[in-house]
Amino acid sequence: MGSEEEYRKTEVYDADSIKALKGLEAVRKRPGMYIGSTDTRGLHHLVYEVVDNSIDEVMAGFATRINVTVNSDGSISVVDDGRGIPTGVPKGETKSAMELCLTDLHAGGKFDQNAYKVSGGLHGVGVSVVNALSEWLVATVKREGKIHRQSYKFGVPDGPIEVIGETQETGTTITFLPDKTMFETVVFDFDTLQNRFRNQAFLNTKVTIDFEDARVGKKEVYHYDGGVSAFVKFLNKAKTPLHPEPIVIQGMKTFNDLKGKPVAVDVDIAMQYTDGYSEAVDSFVNTVSTPDGGTHLTGFRTALTKTLNDYGKENNLLKDIVLEGSDTREGLTAIISIRMPDPQFESQTKEKLGSSVAQNAVSTVVAEKLKQYLEENPSVAKTILAKAVQSYQGREAARKARDATRRKSLLESTSLPGKLADCSEKDPTKCELYIVEGESAGGSAKMGRDRAFQAILPIRGKILNVEKARTDKLLDHDEIRNLTIAIGGGIGKEFDISKIRYHKIVIMTDADVDGAHIATLLLTLFYRQMRPLVDEGYVYLAMPPLYRVYKGKTQKYAYNDEEMQKYMAEMPGANVSRYKGLGEMNPQQLWETTMDPDQRMMKRIQIADAIMADQLFSTLMGDDVEPRREFIIEHANEVVNLDV
Repeated sequence: MGSEEEYRKTEVYDADSIKALKGLEAVRKRPGMYIGSTDTRGLHHLVYEVVDNSIDEVMAGFATRINVTVNSDGSISVVDDGRGIPTGVPKGETKSAMELCLTDLHAGGKFDQNAYKVSGGLHGVGVSVVNALSEWLVATVKREGKIHRQSYKFGVPDGPIEVIGETQETGTTITFLPDKTMFETVVFDFDTLQNRFRNQAFLNTKVTIDFEDARVGKKEVYHYDGGVSAFVKFLNKAKTPLHPEPIVIQGMKTFNDLKGKPVAVDVDIAMQYTDGYSEAVDSFVNTVSTPDGGTHLTGFRTALTKTLNDYGKENNLLKDIVLEGSDTREGLTAIISIRMPDPQFESQTKEKLGSSVAQNAVSTVVAEKLKQYLEENPSVAKTILAKAVQSYQGREAARKARDATRRKSLLESTSLPGKLADCSEKDPTKCELYIVEGESAGGSAKMGRDRAFQAILPIRGKILNVEKARTDKLLDHDEIRNLTIAIGGGIGKEFDISKIRYHKIVIMTDADVDGAHIATLLLTLFYRQMRPLVDEGYVYLAMPPLYRVYKGKTQKYAYNDEEMQKYMAEMPGANVSRYKGLGEMNPQQLWETTMDPDQRMMKRIQIADAIMADQLFSTLMGDDVEPRREFIIEHANEVVNLDV
């Protein structure tokens, strides 16, 4: 890494550092433009914007501790020990700098290079958007010997800044309650926030993040001295590494941007190969996750492929083959973290980096440092190249299997699986495929469905665990081959979502342990081999009822114990039957409870955080028993009424 003191730390941060660009009303009119969406993902983005501002104080060298609390009333408090938002009035302005940050869309210290060299948040755009989308917000600033406080309702200040006390401490506290009229839900998820804060602590070795959820009495503390190397080890704890320590690649490079201005990019990467078949490469810019990658990820991938090919050729490890990018990344876990001034993102939510200098910097650093590492560690280099060659051979075998399959007209012909009861509608956007556990339930579903737009594919038993198998082995499995043909987009790296035949793919299994296992195997298949289905929100879990409460000709279906008790109280003397499986329902009941679009309940599968999802699938479906045991013990109290 470069010199943190020379590169990051800045001294000038006062009222004149706050530059105002103005305007806030549009946020409430079109919140999705600023936070991505108004679902649970957008809700949590509010927290990220506030915490990112505190992280910026850490990166600037002025803060070491951040406290985040989900309060019992559902509000969020974020406290840091940084310099505190300036409270004076900038030149040419009538409002205080703090009020500008909280009410003007483009006001903030991040526009002033003397205040911040690098930043992930954007004082003003971030916190003002949070203010605009909150029922109320209170900002408390400790600065220059005083405690300043200002409160807001729906983004409008209740009054001027008040001085409510004296202190020798510094820092900023933001407490806010999201506006329930703006969001589909205002209930924060502990695991989602926990994962974000853990990641930021890995990427900032000098910070300690205290996280408390007062609603449930949970407390966590995150601090990691090992940085990105510790991050990779954490992600691989449920996997089997091929070499004991992650490869660490660090360096700083300066390139001119499109305007000819020199830009210094600090590169910090850790990578470790495992015996698995999936790739888990995640990227960050100024500690902000970029789930859609961007130029820094492209630079890494390009340099990795070229460096391994060059080393393999020079050391006679590749013979006559040329590795593709996917070969060099099979089983790879990597964290790419860069820091740079004024990164250019492709959206306000910073999901994809567009800065060209980042690609040049990362590519150059990786090429230099990885080559040096391979030359100094020939045994690890040989192991990595052997893994890549295995991937190449598996890919070639898969290609030959696909070619053979195509010659047999199995994957690309109009010959659909015999067990598939297809729908008459041909527009994929209107079609649904129910994957049903068991022949009995499959028969009921076929009779009870709406044949116009609902297709049924029964599956027998548990499919192959794709976490432990290469693509070339998958098409040998009857159930997976039938699924692949029915869905229509192919499988693995060649999956093409434009060719799928259904835009709703519904997993319908019994509400027991076996049903949950089958559903997890199917989700693993879709996430690992047909990932765009999950990313686009096309995968659902059906929610069949657990009980039928009936008395005379009156009957109601209950989906949990609370509903069952409620219906029993409403109909004294009623009978109740517990559904052990889908096969116990006749076709009409299955339609009414689980398949009728006007009455059914379904869960859409959404991946809020790819890092968390990758680790979860590795934990649940991998070979290592201990992490799975720890996960089950930790989450056992969240499972109720489980039939074993």
